[in-house]
Amino acid sequence: MNEETLMMMILGAGEANRLAMSAISEVKSKNFDKARELIKEASKKSVETHKIQTELIQKEARNEKVELSLLMVHAQDHLMNSILVIDMVEELIDVFEAYQ
Repeated sequence: MNEETLMMMILGAGEANRLAMSAISEVKSKNFDKARELIKEASKKSVETHKIQTELIQKEARNEKVELSLLMVHAQDHLMNSILVIDMVEELIDVFEAYQ
């Protein structure tokens, strides 16, 4: 996996995280529909990024050399964090909307 592909993972995960955090801002303004729209976009971006990770896993499963690098660890960390943030924001939307 080349550096460009790993940077795509980092950028995709960062965009997913940004969208999820924007959803939180909408929740603060009680714009729940907009928050759900943003979290849906974040999830879509996360899925796209997860596909890159899946390619890495499949490559390794085929016994193709996948070189571990700090950049790869960083990319994986960004993806994991964006998935967690999306999950948490989805729950927060539900909680805050229920108490309106």
